[in-house]
Amino acid sequence: MPAAFLALLLLVPQAAPDTVAVCPEEFRAALAPWLAYRAQQGHTVAVIGNLRSPEGIRQQIREIAKLRALHFVVLVGTAKAALCNDQATRSLCVPTHYAPAKVDVLWGSESHIASDNYYADLDDDQLPDLAIGRLSAASPAELAAIVEKTIAYEQSTDFGPWRRQLSLVAGLGGFGMLSDMIVESTARYFITQGIPESYSLAMAYASWRSPYCPDPRQFRETTVESLNEGAWLWVYIGHGNHLELDQVRVPGGDFPILTADDVPQLQCRHGAAVALFLSCYAGAFDATEDCLAQRMLRAPGGPVAVLAGSRVTMPYGMAVMANELMAQCFRRHPATLGDAILQAKRKMVGEPCADDTRRATLDALAAVFSPSQEQLAAERAEHVLLFNLLGDPLLRLRYPREVALAVGDGAAGTPLSVQGVSPVDGPCRVELMVPRGTLTFPAPRRIDYPRDDESLKQFQDVYQRANDGRLTVTETVVRGGRFQTDLNVPPQARGRCFVRVFVSGRADCAAGVAVVEIKEKG
Repeated sequence: MPAAFLALLLLVPQAAPDTVAVCPEEFRAALAPWLAYRAQQGHTVAVIGNLRSPEGIRQQIREIAKLRALHFVVLVGTAKAALCNDQATRSLCVPTHYAPAKVDVLWGSESHIASDNYYADLDDDQLPDLAIGRLSAASPAELAAIVEKTIAYEQSTDFGPWRRQLSLVAGLGGFGMLSDMIVESTARYFITQGIPESYSLAMAYASWRSPYCPDPRQFRETTVESLNEGAWLWVYIGHGNHLELDQVRVPGGDFPILTADDVPQLQCRHGAAVALFLSCYAGAFDATEDCLAQRMLRAPGGPVAVLAGSRVTMPYGMAVMANELMAQCFRRHPATLGDAILQAKRKMVGEPCADDTRRATLDALAAVFSPSQEQLAAERAEHVLLFNLLGDPLLRLRYPREVALAVGDGAAGTPLSVQGVSPVDGPCRVELMVPRGTLTFPAPRRIDYPRDDESLKQFQDVYQRANDGRLTVTETVVRGGRFQTDLNVPPQARGRCFVRVFVSGRADCAAGVAVVEIKEKG
């Protein structure tokens, strides 16, 4: 950037960029709608070229950061090594940085980690100082599709249940006993603690013995449907590589969870999810073949953004990152996806807070198979580099507003009074729920894997029932910010339950939850 231009920005402080977009000339026209949209929101974007080395591009970013307004970096273009190293296609690329791997190589990974964190690190401490993401397009048409999907996400007037929906797809493990304990602990945390009870969670688990396993023959269709039905957040935990995830293993056969061939089937009907892959290689955005995360981002009906690892990822490092990201999303509510990831990464490298029992548990489990505390710290630091956002870091996150609830005494077989004050008027769904992870029916005991079609079809019914924790539900309307209704408590209901409320308004949504103890009828 010319010194004269920097001097001009210093003289006009309101023009100081809060965002840098590193964009190839060929992509400028396709990026124009995004630039106009962000300008309308009050962002000032400095667009710089891509033909310098990674060191030269970072130096330009650092010069702009001296104006003390910079917060976001958006990389536009592919980082595929074969294209970046070819003079004929170099103009389409924003090359990534390759950081040496120290702990990751012990798990069988390459000696270097592909990481965009380099451009967001202003002081060479390996931590991001800026929120960064990559619009990973290899052509103007692909970029235009990503831009259109990003703007549509923020402008959506669909304030239906997808805005409180979370979907979790979990592989079976097989990392090793202690590593599997961490993976399973992370899955349980998502289900029971990490996600507030006001949110709805659906889980598909790749173990045929589990009630959360759909018909294994239809597992990939179930995974695709979990994305197509719309979700605020979609999470995969388990094995993966750059073109496919793990498989459901049953006696006599294997069935895929999700592959690159399934991406054309992504046709989201409501809100496109933010996708998180807690797996190896799903985000290998520099690979010869486009990785799963890139393909999903580019698909018009796919996720609006994807956070994924570029190399082999490790259960402990992933679990700590997920722990911090969930804290950001569900407790601190940052305004943008880039900020959520930025703060999660910065917090995961440090020591846990005194009241962070989840992190303390993860550290204790990991210490069993780690030779030193220093290696745990190094593993966390490498996961800052391993996980890259493919998508817009300026993506604005909307959280359901809070409904205040007052619930009467609960007794089995009697009406339960529910009153609420909501900042949003509109249709209101009121549900009585069992605690997340609890079934409303006796789970079938699966000792032998069935071979007949009818028995396998029953897997799907059990899976759907396992993901429906409702004891009863009613519909009402919020008018003037208030509502009152009764829930008919089933005679068999007992113990700790939750009243969950969701209000779908014209311009916003709201959610609330209250604990209720259901007693026997007196």
